[in-house]
Amino acid sequence: MDEKYVIVRTYSAGVFAGYLQSRNGKEAVLRDARRIWYWDGAATLSQLAMEGTKKPGNCKFPQPVTCVTLTEAIEILACTEAAKESIEGVPIWKK
Repeated sequence: MDEKYVIVRTYSAGVFAGYLQSRNGKEAVLRDARRIWYWDGAATLSQLAMEGTKKPGNCKFPQPVTCVTLTEAIEILACTEAAKESIEGVPIWKK
């Protein structure tokens, strides 16, 4: 299966970006997924999926997890290659 890099907005767990492994109804499984805790440099998730962020230093994307199962996916946005590179290039945010 050709895994696509996507942004998934969930009902209550927030927003994640990663490689879509599978989808079944509202359940989406992502690998190498980062939580999009806070973003800057894009007005909307749609713009983030198309263009990436213009301000990567202001974004708060924690380290990726190997796999996450999201049980309430309400929006799945396919990312362009430029957006994927931008999101993956944001420094890991941690406290």
